[in-house]
Amino acid sequence: MTQRLVAGAAALRGTILVPADKSIGHRALLANAIADGEATVRLRAPGRDLESTISCLARLGVDIRRTGDAVTLRGALLRPAVESIDCGNSGTTMRLLAGVMAGQAIEGVLDGDESLRRRPMERVATPLRAMGARVATTGGHAPIELRGGRLHAMSHELPVASAQVLGAVAFAALGCDGSTTVHLPGPTRDHTERLLAWMGVPIRREGAWTTIAGPARPTARSLDVPGDPSSAAAWLVAGALHPDADLVLPGVGLNPTRLAFLDVLREMGIRVEVEESASDGPEPVGEIRVTSGERPRPIRIGGEEVAALIDELPLLGVAMAAADGASELRDAGELRVKESDRIATMVAGLAAIGARVDELPDGWRVSRGTARDAAIATGGDHRIAIAFAVAALAGVAGTVQVDDAEAASVSYPGFWDHLDALAAVPA
Repeated sequence: MTQRLVAGAAALRGTILVPADKSIGHRALLANAIADGEATVRLRAPGRDLESTISCLARLGVDIRRTGDAVTLRGALLRPAVESIDCGNSGTTMRLLAGVMAGQAIEGVLDGDESLRRRPMERVATPLRAMGARVATTGGHAPIELRGGRLHAMSHELPVASAQVLGAVAFAALGCDGSTTVHLPGPTRDHTERLLAWMGVPIRREGAWTTIAGPARPTARSLDVPGDPSSAAAWLVAGALHPDADLVLPGVGLNPTRLAFLDVLREMGIRVEVEESASDGPEPVGEIRVTSGERPRPIRIGGEEVAALIDELPLLGVAMAAADGASELRDAGELRVKESDRIATMVAGLAAIGARVDELPDGWRVSRGTARDAAIATGGDHRIAIAFAVAALAGVAGTVQVDDAEAASVSYPGFWDHLDALAAVPA
């Protein structure tokens, strides 16, 4: 592991192009891999998770050509893999690919690193089995073995609001005769519906229900994947908390199901401006700007809004630690089964940087303390590494030593270069 020391910046000003959105990138690669025709998916600075999806598709016989950040795929039926397919650290790759393989009755074993092997996989295996796929997990986790099976259309009532499970079922439903419906108990991202509809698949979302009419095959379509709002969130929090900041983030995805984070920042009194631009793809795109303001107000997060904030909650934990008054996160037990136990890891890190913090079964309670130097154990988690680097850069912490700087490359391979560029801006 490569350690990294981060100190406060004199000022935070500039323009940052964040990496391609992982959620959209995974789906664009998978859909075009099984589509009719050839298409190019342009991924700005793809991280390790997107590279895992590209590698898995190559193992399944997809014709893939790379030119810089452009990935050209010729759609085809997948072929079985003799050896296990390594999904790396990417839960999205594993869950969505399980649905793709089930939809084509492709046999194979999906595996990953030690962290991915700890993440729950029955939540995707259960609906696929109900459709007729032969799926076996290992004690509810990876490796996942798919052994074919003839699928049938049906109605699903998912116990958790998961865009990954919804996506897996939607991809599997492409191989079914008839309409497959999925009911979600709460709001989720709608990237799967937007993309597949744009590619000609008869899919629609109406309220809590998504319906897919099969059999169907997407029509290959090239696209530029917009910037990841979860990566942009790092600089939005840094700019909001720093006393001298003006940051512009162009080309960021503005899907409404991904902008709950901006609503929370505004509720905390943070000045964020959004300007949408023209887009020829399935997703809205635009520019986000953040400037320094007053100290943020405390906030309480819980209930249905948690699902829409799940990737940004570590950064919001840092923002809470800068607020006057106690903030609270509840109903976020899902954080305990991410790349790390993000509740325990965040609470330990917030305490280390001087915040007043209590660990709750499904979240935390935190208020501002006295910033101090700290060594942060990330648990190999990219969200944790980025969150505490931002805490130091913005002055919420003293100097911070991150134990595994390389973890950031899972979602944001250029993070440290961007941080260094901002830290070098004079006051």
